[in-house]
Amino acid sequence: MSKPLSSFLALCFLVIIHHTGHTEAASRNIKDTIRLPNQKIEQPYRTGYHFQPPSNWMNDPNGPMLYKGVYHFFYQYNPYAATFGDLIIWAHAVSYDLVNWIHLDPAIYPTQEADIKSCWSGSATILPGNIPAMLYTGSDSKSRQVQDLAWPKNLSDPFLREWVKHPKNPLITPPEGVKDDCFRDPSTAWRGPDGVWRIVVGGDRDNNGMAFLYQSTDFVNWKRYDQPLSSAVATGTWECPDFYPVPLNSTNGIDTSVYSGSVIHVMKAGFEGHDWYTIGTYSSDRENFLPQNGLSLTGSSLDLRYDYGQFYASKSFFDDAKNRRVLWAWVPETDSQADDIQKGWAGLQSFPRALWIDKSGKQLIQWPVEEIEALRLNEVNLENKNLRPGSVLEIHGITASQADVTISFKLEDLKEAEVLDTNVIDPQALCAERGASSRGALGPFGLLAMASKNLQEQTAIFFRVFQNQNGRYSVLMCSDLSRSTVRSNIDTTSFGAFVDIDPRSEEISLRNLIDHSIIESFGAGGKTCITSRIYPKFVQNEDAHLFVFNNGTQAIKISRMKAWSMKSAEFVVDQTVKSTV
Repeated sequence: MSKPLSSFLALCFLVIIHHTGHTEAASRNIKDTIRLPNQKIEQPYRTGYHFQPPSNWMNDPNGPMLYKGVYHFFYQYNPYAATFGDLIIWAHAVSYDLVNWIHLDPAIYPTQEADIKSCWSGSATILPGNIPAMLYTGSDSKSRQVQDLAWPKNLSDPFLREWVKHPKNPLITPPEGVKDDCFRDPSTAWRGPDGVWRIVVGGDRDNNGMAFLYQSTDFVNWKRYDQPLSSAVATGTWECPDFYPVPLNSTNGIDTSVYSGSVIHVMKAGFEGHDWYTIGTYSSDRENFLPQNGLSLTGSSLDLRYDYGQFYASKSFFDDAKNRRVLWAWVPETDSQADDIQKGWAGLQSFPRALWIDKSGKQLIQWPVEEIEALRLNEVNLENKNLRPGSVLEIHGITASQADVTISFKLEDLKEAEVLDTNVIDPQALCAERGASSRGALGPFGLLAMASKNLQEQTAIFFRVFQNQNGRYSVLMCSDLSRSTVRSNIDTTSFGAFVDIDPRSEEISLRNLIDHSIIESFGAGGKTCITSRIYPKFVQNEDAHLFVFNNGTQAIKISRMKAWSMKSAEFVVDQTVKSTV
């Protein structure tokens, strides 16, 4: 252990001794506001196995990590209402399997000048000696966004119920030329071969988004590097930046500080309501990140995104127990604020995804963590089933409102595919223009999820195949929400993206996690992901149906399909949390 870090740890424990009170009055005030769900209100849109708090507003995931065999998940939370409010804190939950969760007392909430108006997003870093450290954004009394540090009060408690803040917070303030409200969300730190810690903080200068780079030898005193690690013109403030290595030719994850010639780095930033990423080469001695093929984060339809639907403010962490990188993201509501107030809650988290680089080295693959399979029940199988043009086939034997469905399609006659120059087309606009009811040659074909028996309400997740003038084929993946509900005041925007596969040699696969008001869709084994929120009026529980359909003029074949009902995950409230119900 280096001398500077030893000094930091000594200071940690000194502060613990002198700050055991941790503003108990504020603590009681925050804790007493946590409530259990209102059992008197019907809750058709609450999920069965996606993470959400018992009540109130939730947004960004914060500081996920594994500590002493326990997974920790923190998140942005309004303890007073189901809407985004003037006070946001870090709520906290723990799990042994990333599926079943225990809700704990809030972990980080306003107690200092440096975070008195809110404790906003941040990240966990595991320091030498297995000591978790949280860097997070505080909103100070002047509404400046500043970067603060906290660590556990009791390292012997695997649940890490209590947290202590550094007395010198804030450690980092907005740099010159950056607005006070455009500087936030410190990343997980990584340590270079020189032993120096590094983080990036999101922000912008003159509407040009960037990841500001900071360095420290002791994790307390941070100095800004002259140049940002990454930036882009006219993208606005970068939020929740993430920077991490992925190994080549492996599905494993690696620690954020691994640095070698056999890894490539990912830079991710959130702006314009989406999480964009680029893959490139990082040089720690020159503090230079060079995106491959010259593609940087610009927000164009050519850029890569984790997910092409409702999926934002994501955060990843390295799970050293299973050698994987795990990704979370906030999935916001798309109903009205009045609906959220009536429900008493707002916001979900995506189901945790394992993440690795595709064998091509051009993009990331995402797939639900394997622990989800423990929830599966009542398997239904289908093989080598022909789907004639215009056909709709219902899948029986599962609970269609809470399901996991995998299906693969085989195309026989590609020469009939529609001719279209897909190189100059926005795929989301194409999905909106040619939805599930717009008949083509090869497609649309796919699933009708959360559908009513008469198909008045349905969410279509489908593919459509086009051929370009050069003889190559493009596979379009869409989530068509135009008929997902008959309710008004619901955002039914459709989503779409192209899938990097060649249908001449590969089957087209789709996996859907269906959970009442959320559908997570994974195309081609996780190459393209689309998350949708839906609020059907007539489709709940036993009234929901699942169909496979082919609305193209050419027949296709279901080579294989497996579908399961999904048990509900367990969500319990720790006894230390007080309820006012």
